[in-house]
Amino acid sequence: MTENLPPCPECSSAYTYEMGALLVCPECGHEWTPASAETASDTEDGVIKDSVGNVLADGDTVTVVKSLKVKGHPTGIKAGTKVRNIRLVDGADGHDIDCKIDGFGAMQLKSSVVKKV
Repeated sequence: MTENLPPCPECSSAYTYEMGALLVCPECGHEWTPASAETASDTEDGVIKDSVGNVLADGDTVTVVKSLKVKGHPTGIKAGTKVRNIRLVDGADGHDIDCKIDGFGAMQLKSSVVKKV
């Protein structure tokens, strides 16, 4: 085996293997795509990118690319909603954008669900 697969992003195990289009860790059971491992390394360098690869900065305006459910709210955030004046933060669970959305208030979003305008 001359393949050089990346270690598991969850437990850093070196025993990862391919299963179809996914990479799998036999020790912790984590599954991920090779593309998501590349985007994770980009955020470790301090660069946060949107869903299409554009670099985001504080104060940018972004558009939500897919409909999102919001707990405690009867309707979610619809795809195409514009969010102005974002702030980049180190949030929990990959939520790296802090913003205010009209009709919803302050919330955090993941950079993978927005596109820079």
